[in-house]
Amino acid sequence: MARLPRIDLPDIPQHVVQRGNNRLPCFLDDQDRLHYLSLLRDVLVDTQCHLHAYVLMDNHVHLLLSPPERGAIGRLMQMLGRRFVGYFNARHGRSGTLWEGRYKACLVDGEGYVLRCTRYIDLNPVRARMTDDPADYRWSSCAALCGLRDEPLLSPHSSLLALGSDIRERARAYLQLLNDAISEDELTAIRTYLQQQRAWGRNDFRAMVEAKTKRFADIRPAHRPVRLPPAR
Repeated sequence: MARLPRIDLPDIPQHVVQRGNNRLPCFLDDQDRLHYLSLLRDVLVDTQCHLHAYVLMDNHVHLLLSPPERGAIGRLMQMLGRRFVGYFNARHGRSGTLWEGRYKACLVDGEGYVLRCTRYIDLNPVRARMTDDPADYRWSSCAALCGLRDEPLLSPHSSLLALGSDIRERARAYLQLLNDAISEDELTAIRTYLQQQRAWGRNDFRAMVEAKTKRFADIRPAHRPVRLPPAR
C-alpha cells in the first residue's frame, strides 16, 4: 500500500527530524556542520520557507519550519538531503545512503506550542549531556534566541515576537522559558506526535487541520486494546 503524504498546510509550522542511517553520525566534524548550514541557507531561499529553530546533533537534525505553500518543506528536505549527501560522500570517501528513510514531521500549533517546541529543540544537547548550558552549544538556534549572537538563518515566529517589544526583552523571556522544566508528559507528547506525524496542539487546532486536510490529526494509542473473550 502506498504511504499517505504527510499532513501539510501553508504557514503552519512543522517540527522536522531527520536521522542518520542506523543512527550513525551524519556530521563528523565542524566543517560538515558548517556546510550543512550553508546548504540550509540556500534551500530556505529557494523554497521561501521560514526557519524558527534548529539543532544539529551528531546523528540527527531537528528543524522548526513554516512553509509558504503545501509541499515546500518536502522540496526543501529533498534538496537539502541530496546536496548534503553528495558533499558528505565525496568528502569522506564513502557511497550510499546517509539518512534513515523519510524524515519525520508534525504540524505545530502556533498558540504557545511553537515556543514549547523551540525549547524542546534547543534543549536537545542538554538532554544528551553534551552541555549544561544550551546557549553554549554552537550548533543550535539557542544562542541567537537568547540574544547572544546574530543568526541570519532564523525568522522569528509571531509567538516569539509576542514575548517582548525588543530583542533584549524577548531574549530574557526565552531564557526564562528554557529554565522551566519540560514535563515528562510534554516530552512524550512531542515525541509521539512527531513519530506519528500528526498535529500537536489544542483540540480546535487539530479540528482545523482535519477539516482542511480531511486527515486524522490526533495520535493513536501505541497498542490496540486487548480484545476480551466473549462472556459465557
